[in-house]
Parts: sequence; C-alpha cells; structure tokens
Amino acid sequence: MATKREARMIPLGYGKFVRADRVFALVPLEPGERGEGRRTYVHVEGLGEPIVASRSARAILDDVEAALVEAAGVPRTRRRGARAGETLF
Repeated sequence: MATKREARMIPLGYGKFVRADRVFALVPLEPGERGEGRRTYVHVEGLGEPIVASRSARAILDDVEAALVEAAGVPRTRRRGARAGETLF
C-alpha cells in the first residue's frame, strides 16, 4: 500500500498553479464572458476571490481528481463505462 502524501500542484494555465486539495469549486464561464485566456473561475480555500483559469473546468477537474487519488496512495485504475467526452458527475 502506498503512503499518503500532500496533494500536488495542478496547472490552471498561464503559469498559475494551486494545490489540488485546496480547490473547492469550479465555475465555467459563459461563452460571452470568455476571452483573453478566461475559461473558468477556480475557487480556492483561503482566497477571497476566485482565480481566473485559462483551462476548462473539465480539464482542471480531471487534474484535481488524479492528484487527490495519487496523494491518497490509491492505485490508478481505468473507469468502467467511461467514454471520451462523457460527463462523469
């Protein structure tokens, strides 16, 4: 069994990184609000305002999930029934 450790940093785009275990909400921007690298609001524990990320909420969520599983020491397995483009939440 792997040892539990702190969650790693995940990229938000344009050189912005946060610890995966500090992300508590992702809000995709509406198409009219996007532009100049704005895709998602990322709410991070300890910050009063969300960070504007240039990556999609889905991409960030995938990274958060992978980092938390890795930190917990759980062996990676392939999801059953997951298909490309399928929403899993």
